[in-house]
Amino acid sequence: MAKKGREKMVKDPSSIPLAQPDRSGPSKATLLQLAQERGLFKQADQDPRNKNLPKGAVRIGKPSKAASGGSEEEDDEEVDEDEGEEALLSPAMERIMDTLLWTVSLAMVHGTFDVLVQNQYAMSIEYSAVITRTLIAFFVLFFLFYNLHAHPSSPNLVPGLPLRFQHPIRQAIFFVASTWAGCHLIYITNKFSYLYVLKQAPTLGCVWIWSVLELDLTVAVVSLAAAGAYLVQGGYAIK
Repeated sequence: MAKKGREKMVKDPSSIPLAQPDRSGPSKATLLQLAQERGLFKQADQDPRNKNLPKGAVRIGKPSKAASGGSEEEDDEEVDEDEGEEALLSPAMERIMDTLLWTVSLAMVHGTFDVLVQNQYAMSIEYSAVITRTLIAFFVLFFLFYNLHAHPSSPNLVPGLPLRFQHPIRQAIFFVASTWAGCHLIYITNKFSYLYVLKQAPTLGCVWIWSVLELDLTVAVVSLAAAGAYLVQGGYAIK
């Protein structure tokens, strides 16, 4: 019987009463009105944790432990921990950490190239010497990366020059460095003895990779194309 009644309601839509929706305003204060009366929006704007939020973003707080049965002291301790977690690094420290991350990676690339070149020429690998050269490369790369890499805290490479010229100058420097490193690496591997290649190839390869990574995509492709054209024009081979 219940099934038949349900089918009857579906098959007979004319039995549904028609009526206009209620267009009258709310009879009680809305949540937005209550928040404005209590000044909650002003309190949120004055909260220092909300200063770095993008426009339109809303911070959703964690439920307090007092509401879930916890003590107010535990709730205060949790708020202090959250504020400590949200503390940001200073711009100078961010720049140092960024430089350290990149430099460690590039130094590992340098050490890997050092081992590969020695293995290519069937040399006995002295890992103590490899580690020493890698550490030297780390400090040199740290200095170069810190001063040449673009960072929001220090976008100016040339003091006194307008900001719109800083990026093109960096691109020009890394374009020259990448093109020179690539072409010179091709040249020495085809013209010089293995002893010279052992000394120069790891550094040139590391500089080449770093410079290409710093370039915009279009400029990087042009730089690699120039190295490829140099390889073909000189009749060199990749060894």
